[in-house]
Amino acid sequence: MIDRNTPELAPIFERIADEGIRMFEIPTPFAVGPVNCYLIEDDPLTIFDPGPNSGEAIEALVVNLRKHGHELADIERIVVTHQHIDHLGLVEVVQHASNAEVVCLDKCKPWMENFHQEASATDRWASEMLVQHGVGEEVAVALRAVAKAFRGWGSEAKVDHVLVEGDVLEFRDRKLEIFYRPGHSISDTVFWNAETETLIAADHLIKKISSNPLLERPLAEGEPRPQELVVYIDSLKKTREMPASLVLSGHGEPITDHVSLIDERFAMTDKRVEKLYAMLVESGPQTAHELARGTWGNIAVTQAFLTLSEVLGNLDILENADRVGSEEIDGVIRYSVTA
Repeated sequence: MIDRNTPELAPIFERIADEGIRMFEIPTPFAVGPVNCYLIEDDPLTIFDPGPNSGEAIEALVVNLRKHGHELADIERIVVTHQHIDHLGLVEVVQHASNAEVVCLDKCKPWMENFHQEASATDRWASEMLVQHGVGEEVAVALRAVAKAFRGWGSEAKVDHVLVEGDVLEFRDRKLEIFYRPGHSISDTVFWNAETETLIAADHLIKKISSNPLLERPLAEGEPRPQELVVYIDSLKKTREMPASLVLSGHGEPITDHVSLIDERFAMTDKRVEKLYAMLVESGPQTAHELARGTWGNIAVTQAFLTLSEVLGNLDILENADRVGSEEIDGVIRYSVTA
């Protein structure tokens, strides 16, 4: 849990409260730790990303609401920033308790209304991707079973209002402009208050950990795999130009210098790309999974999808620069440096 009384953070949380925003840390069963749920005490009373579908999470949400004089039934609008289960899992419970309006980006709507179907299709696609990039069939099947077990932390709810880039979320005392910032997920949405220079960014930008650009299933059958890291870098460049004095993230502490943080992320990406290129120069052709194991060891097996997402993102950058090429042999893709 964040210590909000430190000399560094106390004035930031005072500012957040002055803006009529409450940040609740909602527990999750995932390694990332608690998810930040934001309550905007305005008309309508609105929460962003209530958390995963668990008894522990709903209890934490209720306790936090009551600390500020609210009940679940008081919620009038639920906003979902993207389709990951640690953010959308409690929407159905909160909507049932409050009859609140559910709001999300157009690209998030299929996940909100058909979560289990979308998750199942993604699991099948991800399993195929793992095998294609060098993960053994048995490991891929086992990881698919784990992913299926995670679905219990998700939920489904009818979306009442769909957002697109450039829309404005209206309140009595503020307006939040909608910006689409894909990369970490295909539905990442950020919410900008130009008057206060505050950005609700969810997992688009996190202070102490990088927002992993995870592999995404193409929107349409037959389309190529989206280059999520390339897309994410483009999204970060757009956010870097925003005059934000405060960024509220989906996990961890608020951010007060987003430009420096984004520049650190860019430098980190450049370093990882060059390290991967050096590995290919030294070793010759390898699969993405072999490169992941060379970087992270056995973590690349237990966290195969996460590490594969990282490696393939770096390889996309190298391929786009014509520094690396790929060849598929017997259904498995191997990468090598170009002549």
